[in-house]
Amino acid sequence: MPVLKLQFFVLLGGTLFAWYNFASEFIAWRKGKKCKTGCPTNVKNPFLSPCFGGAVFFTVAFILNVLLMRG
Repeated sequence: MPVLKLQFFVLLGGTLFAWYNFASEFIAWRKGKKCKTGCPTNVKNPFLSPCFGGAVFFTVAFILNVLLMRG
């Protein structure tokens, strides 16, 4: 299996996992509840959390991988 194709699946899984974690954190925040999935408790806004930063990072890496595979 070519390296880029393997990297595609790893980044796809990481992207989906990161956005799932952020979504669960965001939903809990909107409902005024505490996040139960290991989110930091001292973050007042989920957009400032490590979950959001990781989701954005994985998404950018995934998009770059897709662009490399197409070219």
